[in-house]
Amino acid sequence: MNLRNIAIIAHVDHGKTTLIDELLKASGMFRANQQTEERMMDSNDIERERGITILAKVTSLEHDGTRINIVDTPGHADFGGEVERILNMVDGVIVLVDAAEGPMPQTKFVVSKALNLGLRPIVAINKIDKPEQRADEVLDEVFDLFANLDADEHQLDFPVLYGSAKNGWMATDPDGPKDSLEPLFDMVIKHVPAPKVEEGEFRLLATTIQSDNFLGRILTGRIIAGEVTPNMAVKALSRDGSLIEQGRISKVLAFRGLERAAIEKGEAGDIVSIAGLQKATVADTICAPAVTEAIQAQPIDPPTLSMTFRVNDSPLAGQEGDKVQSRVIRSRLLSEAEGNVALKVEEAQGTDAFIVSGRGELMLSILIENMRREGFELGVGRPQVVMQKDENGKRLEPIEEVTIDVDDEFSGIVVQKMQERKAEMVEMRPSGGGRTRLMFHAPTRGLIGYQSELLSDTRGTAIMNRIFHEYQPHKGEIASRNTGVLLSNGNGEAVAYALWQLEDRGPMMIDPGTKVYEGMIVGEHTRGNDLDINVLKGKQLTNIRSSGKDDAIKLTTPLRLSLEAALSYIADDELVEVTPQSIRLRKILLDPNDRKRAMRASKKAS
Repeated sequence: MNLRNIAIIAHVDHGKTTLIDELLKASGMFRANQQTEERMMDSNDIERERGITILAKVTSLEHDGTRINIVDTPGHADFGGEVERILNMVDGVIVLVDAAEGPMPQTKFVVSKALNLGLRPIVAINKIDKPEQRADEVLDEVFDLFANLDADEHQLDFPVLYGSAKNGWMATDPDGPKDSLEPLFDMVIKHVPAPKVEEGEFRLLATTIQSDNFLGRILTGRIIAGEVTPNMAVKALSRDGSLIEQGRISKVLAFRGLERAAIEKGEAGDIVSIAGLQKATVADTICAPAVTEAIQAQPIDPPTLSMTFRVNDSPLAGQEGDKVQSRVIRSRLLSEAEGNVALKVEEAQGTDAFIVSGRGELMLSILIENMRREGFELGVGRPQVVMQKDENGKRLEPIEEVTIDVDDEFSGIVVQKMQERKAEMVEMRPSGGGRTRLMFHAPTRGLIGYQSELLSDTRGTAIMNRIFHEYQPHKGEIASRNTGVLLSNGNGEAVAYALWQLEDRGPMMIDPGTKVYEGMIVGEHTRGNDLDINVLKGKQLTNIRSSGKDDAIKLTTPLRLSLEAALSYIADDELVEVTPQSIRLRKILLDPNDRKRAMRASKKAS
């Protein structure tokens, strides 16, 4: 059968997963009356809740005698490692661009990787039915983007389709016909080359890894040469060609629609999954015993942000989760790093703690969210930037390209706040509809915790996108949080009367009846220093009746921080305590005397 392997790449929320839904329906994979879900490829619970794609996934469909393997890729920059890996499996890409927003930072990042590999793009301008669509301008922006990324003549001569994935149509003209996705299928078969097949025995580059309760480790990749069958003897080679293990293939699986079905034989050019090996992982070569050279894997961009994961040692530890030991946390983190090449795990010296490095706050917070849903309890420290050194020993820090779309009236405050964070503005232009597009080069350090502040400053109307740009010399000190915190000075349950009396000290973060302990953060102080308060003190009751009514206790709604907001809120001497049911903020040192000694010691050292 004829084969085509393609990836659909785009910025977050430009319609990749919706387009795949419609392609599967148009190919006849479902009965006419069959119930199907929206965003069928987003199988993970968090993907469904947040409406984003986190893991790259493969599906397959047939059209006019040609099997088309399609890879759905994440659209968020934090999951760029997923995209970099899967581009090795495909021979062409569909670049999906929103007809109103145009090419955004993540589009630029993934397209540059695809162009460097020599892949020829098909540009699909989506959401053409939007009233604010500007398809002609967006097409010019896409061409300029490709030119800036040093695309060759063949890549610049890209075909263009217009359409609406949600309404199930694509056409070579913005005005239609608006009845099918047939033009997209025809374009893929005509424009994307068949997979290149090399001579020789079986070779496959493992691109993604999954764990299965029955089959064990499942490795997915494209067969470069030869063919694979169940019970076949194979070996695994690392990137440098050294032997990892030898074994036999227990099962060969291929994608047929949304399901993965067992097949008798996988042939060169096809994307398959194999089971049976115990140690091989992503970027390893699975091959016949006679093969000696490993397949070259694409280098992955380094992590830019790290967090410290600790064993939860709070007084409430172990009451909500059942996975609290350091060995269990270590095992879970190592298994995550095995399947996610953009993640790096190191053990911190002398403590039950692990330093986990990744691409961004979202990537690490989703790892934490998955772990808490699995029953883990953790203490997580403030995100720290991963520094590097140049040949002269000078410190270099990661700089990100930040694009902010904001209403014109709020552009001034955004520019001011970004400059306070040592950002340099590189572009400012109108983006239509009374909005301005601002582009900055900003240190990653300065962006930690800025998302929530940006939404407050712009009344929730700003959209920020960021992507790693390069390493540059250290920009100097950046002012951090300018408020202190309110700390509980005892263990127990918070009392409404005490919270009411303390409200003038600052906004609270807890409700009455919440379990608290000494050193736990219960609110934000209105001043710059930390303050120990008693949230356990009830009203003194006497047998003397007071004249008039008692004051009715009316509490202000407390601050409720999401996991990402909590991680960006804490200071260097604080932790986020994460359990299956709660997210608490606390000091690393719970005892106030220990905190004072540590503060005196740091002043002497400085």
